[in-house]
Amino acid sequence: MKKNILISVVLPAAMVLAVSACAGTEKKIQWHELPAPVQKTIADNAGAGTIVEIEKETKTRYGSTVTVYEAEVKKPDGKKVEIKVGEDGKLIEIDDD
Repeated sequence: MKKNILISVVLPAAMVLAVSACAGTEKKIQWHELPAPVQKTIADNAGAGTIVEIEKETKTRYGSTVTVYEAEVKKPDGKKVEIKVGEDGKLIEIDDD
Protein backbone atom coordinates (compact mmCIF):
# COMPACT_ATOMS: atom_id res chain seq x y z
CA MET A 1 0.00 0.00 0.00
CA LYS A 2 2.82 2.41 0.81
CA LYS A 3 4.35 1.88 -2.63
CA ASN A 4 1.05 2.84 -4.30
CA ILE A 5 0.90 6.09 -2.32
CA LEU A 6 4.49 6.85 -3.24
CA ILE A 7 3.88 6.24 -6.93
CA SER A 8 0.53 8.02 -7.13
CA VAL A 9 1.27 11.08 -4.96
CA VAL A 10 4.93 11.71 -4.34
CA LEU A 11 6.28 10.92 -7.80
CA PRO A 12 3.95 13.30 -9.71
CA ALA A 13 4.65 16.06 -7.18
CA ALA A 14 8.39 15.60 -7.64
CA MET A 15 8.00 15.77 -11.42
CA VAL A 16 6.07 19.04 -11.19
CA LEU A 17 8.76 20.57 -9.00
CA ALA A 18 11.51 19.42 -11.35
CA VAL A 19 9.79 20.94 -14.38
CA SER A 20 9.02 24.21 -12.61
CA ALA A 21 12.66 24.50 -11.51
CA CYS A 22 13.59 25.01 -15.18
CA ALA A 23 10.51 26.97 -16.26
CA GLY A 24 11.01 29.99 -18.47
CA THR A 25 9.54 32.39 -20.96
CA GLU A 26 10.37 33.36 -24.53
CA LYS A 27 9.33 36.53 -26.30
CA LYS A 28 10.21 38.15 -29.57
CA ILE A 29 12.00 41.46 -29.27
CA GLN A 30 13.41 44.15 -31.54
CA TRP A 31 17.06 45.03 -32.14
CA HIS A 32 16.83 48.28 -30.17
CA GLU A 33 15.69 46.32 -27.08
CA LEU A 34 18.97 44.38 -26.89
CA PRO A 35 21.71 45.46 -24.49
CA ALA A 36 24.67 47.01 -26.35
CA PRO A 37 27.09 44.11 -25.60
CA VAL A 38 24.53 41.63 -27.00
CA GLN A 39 24.08 43.74 -30.15
CA LYS A 40 27.84 43.77 -30.70
CA THR A 41 28.23 40.01 -30.30
CA ILE A 42 25.33 39.25 -32.64
CA ALA A 43 26.57 41.75 -35.25
CA ASP A 44 30.13 40.36 -35.04
CA ASN A 45 28.88 36.81 -35.62
CA ALA A 46 26.14 37.53 -38.15
CA GLY A 47 28.63 38.86 -40.69
CA ALA A 48 26.85 39.65 -43.96
CA GLY A 49 23.75 37.75 -42.83
CA THR A 50 20.31 39.24 -42.25
CA ILE A 51 18.72 39.02 -38.81
CA VAL A 52 15.32 37.41 -39.27
CA GLU A 53 14.13 37.16 -35.66
CA ILE A 54 15.35 37.84 -32.13
CA GLU A 55 14.01 36.16 -28.99
CA LYS A 56 14.68 36.86 -25.34
CA GLU A 57 14.51 33.68 -23.28
CA THR A 58 14.38 33.92 -19.50
CA LYS A 59 14.75 30.82 -17.36
CA THR A 60 14.67 30.35 -13.63
CA ARG A 61 16.86 27.57 -12.35
CA TYR A 62 17.17 26.82 -8.68
CA GLY A 63 16.29 30.34 -7.64
CA SER A 64 18.43 32.32 -10.10
CA THR A 65 17.25 33.87 -13.36
CA VAL A 66 19.23 33.44 -16.57
CA THR A 67 18.56 35.45 -19.74
CA VAL A 68 19.68 34.28 -23.18
CA TYR A 69 19.16 36.16 -26.43
CA GLU A 70 18.69 34.10 -29.59
CA ALA A 71 19.08 35.68 -33.03
CA GLU A 72 18.05 33.79 -36.15
CA VAL A 73 20.26 34.90 -39.03
CA LYS A 74 19.90 34.12 -42.74
CA LYS A 75 23.32 33.97 -44.39
CA PRO A 76 23.88 35.16 -48.00
CA ASP A 77 24.06 31.52 -49.15
CA GLY A 78 20.54 30.91 -47.76
CA LYS A 79 21.60 28.90 -44.70
CA LYS A 80 20.08 29.82 -41.34
CA VAL A 81 22.15 30.18 -38.19
CA GLU A 82 21.03 30.73 -34.60
CA ILE A 83 23.31 32.86 -32.45
CA LYS A 84 22.83 32.52 -28.68
CA VAL A 85 24.24 35.24 -26.45
CA GLY A 86 24.16 35.77 -22.69
CA GLU A 87 22.88 39.03 -21.23
CA ASP A 88 26.50 40.05 -20.59
CA GLY A 89 27.29 39.82 -24.31
CA LYS A 90 29.23 36.55 -24.14
CA LEU A 91 28.69 34.17 -27.06
CA ILE A 92 27.06 30.95 -25.84
CA GLU A 93 26.57 29.02 -29.06
CA ILE A 94 26.21 29.27 -32.83
CA ASP A 95 23.85 26.63 -34.14
CA ASP A 96 23.77 25.85 -37.86
CA ASP A 97 20.35 24.68 -39.01
